[in-house]
Amino acid sequence: MKLKKYLPIFGILLFIYILVKIDLQAVLSEIQNANIYFLLIGVFLVFVMMLSETIKWFTIARFQNIKIPFSEAFKINMIDNYYGFITPSKVGSVIRAEYLRKYTEGHFGKGLFNFIIDKVMDLSAIIFIAIIFSYNFKDKLDLPIGFFTALFLFFVFGTLFFLKKERSEVILRIIYRKLVPNRFRDQAKSSFESFYDHVPKKRYFILFFLLNLFNWIINYTLAYSVGLSLGINLPFIYYLSILPLATLVSLIPISVAGLGTREATLISLFGLFGITAAKVFSMSIISLLIAGIIPAIVGASYAFIKKLE
Repeated sequence: MKLKKYLPIFGILLFIYILVKIDLQAVLSEIQNANIYFLLIGVFLVFVMMLSETIKWFTIARFQNIKIPFSEAFKINMIDNYYGFITPSKVGSVIRAEYLRKYTEGHFGKGLFNFIIDKVMDLSAIIFIAIIFSYNFKDKLDLPIGFFTALFLFFVFGTLFFLKKERSEVILRIIYRKLVPNRFRDQAKSSFESFYDHVPKKRYFILFFLLNLFNWIINYTLAYSVGLSLGINLPFIYYLSILPLATLVSLIPISVAGLGTREATLISLFGLFGITAAKVFSMSIISLLIAGIIPAIVGASYAFIKKLE
């Protein structure tokens, strides 16, 4: 438990180390000279991304027969962004399941299903993009493509396996008996039953996957526009090779909001194409400000309003 508590500090220390090693004057110069028009495109894409993020899990909710208005789903999504931004690996975004109780007759399990399926599709989409575009590194870096492919297949077959209530019940029964305290067993059983209430048909999961894929394309287009503002004129296809790898590394729970681990990965990979560390670091910081802090501030405001209601 102590190790888990202090693990996120590693990313912060790594970020500080990069700050010490990098030419901060060059970073400030890059940021000051950034092309404002490309940055404005980035800001516009943040709002497109906010809508896209909401649509992807709102669609799952509809197939679950969760009758939540889109405007309310958008607010909950922004609150997700806030809690996800301030916690390692964005685990705080599971708060969505709690907010969905209002629309699931008080059942936590149904909202939890929505969150888990959305996150599985989310990770699958990132890994899929990494597999497809990693060939750009074949002459520069030996990437574990086999591992990524195996991980993608694990998510696919794991999802198909756990969609069947009877199959998952066999495994979860062991956890239920061994780990769940007696006083929580009735609640756990109720959550399990509601978890499988109105499970969408398998064919719709292709749609869920494509919506997540589209959302990541928007996210990486945003980073691309920030990169162009700084003169990182690599083709977009190279961004699609690099950014998913940095995203996957940033999800390792040794940092907050991927700080440090993301920058180290981006500097290493963009460096293979002759891009300076100052430009890459500037891109990462600006992207974080636009795509991370803006939604987090909006989400924090909604969270505060919700508490007052």
